[in-house]
Amino acid sequence: MSNLNSLSLPGRPQDTRVVVAMSGGVDSSVVAALLKEQGYEVIGITLQLYDHGEAVQAKGTCCAGQDIHDARRVAETLNIPHYVLDYEERFANAVMEEFADSYLSGETPIPCVSCNQKIKFKDLLRTAKELGAAALATGHYISSRHGPGGWELHRAADAERDQSYFLFATTPAQLELLRFPLGTLRKSETRELARRYGLSVSEKSDSQDICFVPTGRYTQVIERLRPDAASPGDIVTIDGEVVGRHDGIINYTIGQRRGLGIAATEPLYVVRLDAERSQVVVGPRASLRTSRVWLKELNWLGDEAFSHIPDTGIDVEARIRSTGIPQTATLMNQDGAAFVHLHEGEDGVSPGQACVFYDGTRVLGGGWIVRTEPQDGLAVSGTEEVEAFVQSATVS
Repeated sequence: MSNLNSLSLPGRPQDTRVVVAMSGGVDSSVVAALLKEQGYEVIGITLQLYDHGEAVQAKGTCCAGQDIHDARRVAETLNIPHYVLDYEERFANAVMEEFADSYLSGETPIPCVSCNQKIKFKDLLRTAKELGAAALATGHYISSRHGPGGWELHRAADAERDQSYFLFATTPAQLELLRFPLGTLRKSETRELARRYGLSVSEKSDSQDICFVPTGRYTQVIERLRPDAASPGDIVTIDGEVVGRHDGIINYTIGQRRGLGIAATEPLYVVRLDAERSQVVVGPRASLRTSRVWLKELNWLGDEAFSHIPDTGIDVEARIRSTGIPQTATLMNQDGAAFVHLHEGEDGVSPGQACVFYDGTRVLGGGWIVRTEPQDGLAVSGTEEVEAFVQSATVS
């Protein structure tokens, strides 16, 4: 290990080529500057993912035309080569289309995870290899380090900026080549470095919206991608009583209370979206409490194989939302399928969200929620039978 450079790679920095994914924001720009200062041969690459129509003029989005311009200016300041790759078609097929279909099926998708999984850490990583780079560095706030069983993924030092929830699908093979230089820094320290390096983006605000939903109104995007796909239907109680009508389930989210347009003697919340019946199911707040979630496409990063988890499960901390606080939970393996028992329960859990689990700071993996169960054990969301789900579940 003593013969490795600061990126845990063999050889001197000046003999090591590194590709930096430059989004045009302050974080990735500082990564490029840091590595250039350390002597690495740095190549900047910016992905054009969605840069047409109204999005070109959108402010505060991660993929608008201004961001490409900003990344180019930073590269010029640092005197490093910079390339813009048109991944628009790949992004549309792998992320946007899936996003629309997921909402129409009653799920709550997280396109940023899919983008990392299917574009940035797949296609871009392959491009970095083709350029002869020894590593791909990004501006994510997360850490990776060598452990007894190989590379491990850990939460960032800055808890408020930690992006481990969005990177749970990173595979062990990808971790061998990925580097996250900002994992030990706080955002304030990153901005101070940007000022010291004289970067034009030092005061640039962070992106807030999904890049292809610059207005924040995702229903407009879904309607454009899937014209007339959203059909009206009934609003029903958990007992099956029709209490109103809706104009498309894409206009509703699990846990929603306001804007339902129904009269009731007690507050009602959206507890399920039944795409097959085109129904919005409502119930009292207590119906939102979920104690168990079933997962698909589990990405496992633990040292021992997932199949070796004992019948009693293992203790983990589970996070359902990117901004949520991890809570104590038990990860179980039922005939190869994963489910998580949340000890305290969680309100408003929806299929399509991710469940990420940790051992301390270490990310053990995560998966996509396909089924939720309340404390009484009856399925609230997800219509698949457990047996069918177990047969189709996959663990990577």
